[in-house]
Amino acid sequence: MSLSTRLAGMFAGAAVVIFALIGTMLYCILDRQTERLQQGEVDVRFNMVSRMLDHPDLAERWPHLQGKLDNLSQEYELIRFWIDSDDPRYHYGRFSEPVQRLIADGAGRYELQLPEHRYALTARVGVLPAREGRPRLTYVTAIDSAAFHEARTSTVKWLLGLSALGVLLASLLGHWIARLGLWPVHRLSEEARRISPRQLSQRLQLSPLPAELRELVGAFNGALDRLEQAYVRLESFNADVAHELRTPLTNLIGQTQVALSRERSGEHYEEVLQSNLEELERLRAIVNDMLFLARADQGRLACEREETSLAGEIATTVDFLEVIFDEAGVGIEVRGEARALVERALFQRAVTNLLYNAAQHTAAGGTLRVGVERRGDEVRVAVSNPGVPIADEHRRHLFERFYRVDAARSNSEANHGLGLSIVKAVASMHGGSVFVDSADGWNTFGFTVLSPERRGSGDRLPLGEGDPALS
Repeated sequence: MSLSTRLAGMFAGAAVVIFALIGTMLYCILDRQTERLQQGEVDVRFNMVSRMLDHPDLAERWPHLQGKLDNLSQEYELIRFWIDSDDPRYHYGRFSEPVQRLIADGAGRYELQLPEHRYALTARVGVLPAREGRPRLTYVTAIDSAAFHEARTSTVKWLLGLSALGVLLASLLGHWIARLGLWPVHRLSEEARRISPRQLSQRLQLSPLPAELRELVGAFNGALDRLEQAYVRLESFNADVAHELRTPLTNLIGQTQVALSRERSGEHYEEVLQSNLEELERLRAIVNDMLFLARADQGRLACEREETSLAGEIATTVDFLEVIFDEAGVGIEVRGEARALVERALFQRAVTNLLYNAAQHTAAGGTLRVGVERRGDEVRVAVSNPGVPIADEHRRHLFERFYRVDAARSNSEANHGLGLSIVKAVASMHGGSVFVDSADGWNTFGFTVLSPERRGSGDRLPLGEGDPALS
């Protein structure tokens, strides 16, 4: 069911309730007023008959009184009169059994049901005591309520008819108003349909739009911005993946084809297999890193966090990489201490990537500096190496996947460009961020994690966001 139809139904429901309440109130008022009018008409005729009968010389006036009552009965067909007395001379009207029972009940107001009348008559009975030779009189004045019932019935029919018409008009007008009011939504829908992967830069227009839709359109455009950025990154990532995988695959195919081109010795085949094994190991490393980053992108958190000494974890990592640093002729200094909530395996992996990256860009005889510092509710881990300053246009992209400062992709056999991206993913999984700095002949790379006071698993920042040093 469309939104305009729902709104029209709501308009109709509201109209039904409103018309029902108004109609009920009007009917109650009409019924009360009709009852008062009916009672008032009976009282007027009753008082008139009472004054006519309340005379000492009633015997002389009786013929005149009968004639007047006849005229009133003929003039007003709905009015009936009865007069009863012990004296047979003072009788008026036809006394049927219902009338006799009414007279026997005495003075008061009654409902009189006669066979010749469809509706009950509203009657009033009065009694005049004997006076100066006039006998005791019991008189009845009644009015037929048919006209009043018909008036009420007609009014109810008109109310129902007008209410039904009002509900129908409210529904039609409500549907038209809803469609008119939802026209900006339909226009936005048409604009949204025109957006395609080839037109990701297209955005919904914010004007002219009602204030209620501007926030929605702004949020939708923001989502399109993020989707465009993700799509661009995905395309770049796919291109980089294809390039990184193509090179070792090409090497594997080329070496294998050369080895199979003619008869060779067993030693030569062993060398080819050894070379192919190295390329396969490189392929496995790329695939594993890509799978890790994919899981991180899907929202994986560091669920097995424990409070630990970061300096101790860094020392363990340095001991593991001691042989590599000795071969490169690079020394390491670790400064500072702090405790944090980390998943030890992920933390050591991030530190390893930072140390390995710093060692690759440090000349023999240089020294790496590893610093641990607590700032507020975060702990910073920074790895610094002496080297050529990094240009500003490169700094904001260093933690992107497959990004290298050198366009020629030097040292690609040993480095496939995912190490710093993994550092960024690990920081994000711990609710932190990454940073990079270059000053005074030192290049510093690092990341942050939460301090023990910030517990909880919902403190994660999305990958690519919240890196102040990169923005």
